[in-house]
Amino acid sequence: MAKLIYIMNASLDTYVEDEDGSFGWVVPDDDWNTYINEICSSCGTYIYGRRMYDSMVYWENDYKANNHHEKFHQDFAKQWQAVEKIVYSKTLTEPRSARTRIEREFDVEALRQLKDNAERDMTIQGPELAEQALKAGVVDEIQAFLLPVIVGGGKQFFPDGLRLNLELIEERVFRNGVVALRYAVRN
Repeated sequence: MAKLIYIMNASLDTYVEDEDGSFGWVVPDDDWNTYINEICSSCGTYIYGRRMYDSMVYWENDYKANNHHEKFHQDFAKQWQAVEKIVYSKTLTEPRSARTRIEREFDVEALRQLKDNAERDMTIQGPELAEQALKAGVVDEIQAFLLPVIVGGGKQFFPDGLRLNLELIEERVFRNGVVALRYAVRN
């Protein structure tokens, strides 16, 4: 059985985007991004809400227009294009990337079945979608990348009122001050 992993970047005060909806304070770093590529290499499916998908679909074709990408970005683009993607959206009419399907409603039983039958791990990204999966008890692991910035408000990494028992399974500090924390969910 595959694991479902909630993975996101966040400010030190645990916001994934600031009050303006920006995450421009996320600055790439070769050491940290290479680590993310290693983690994502075990995954065969990325699960997104529409807004997160809108940000990530850049890796399908648009990144090619910027020929100044570092190797870790080129590697991530190849990984991203190779995996299956599921986008939960009521408004998106068709996918803008290959290997992508759109689901209109979050169905926890369908997600459980997908996870049970998957041969490779899956990621879920976007705090609103992850909230549903966390509350339903289908998330197996949380991977938070805390950046050395405080943004003071915005969209939270975790929803209010969520209670989980976690076990730290890995921690890592990068040269740029990013701290990677991996937790197993123990509920």
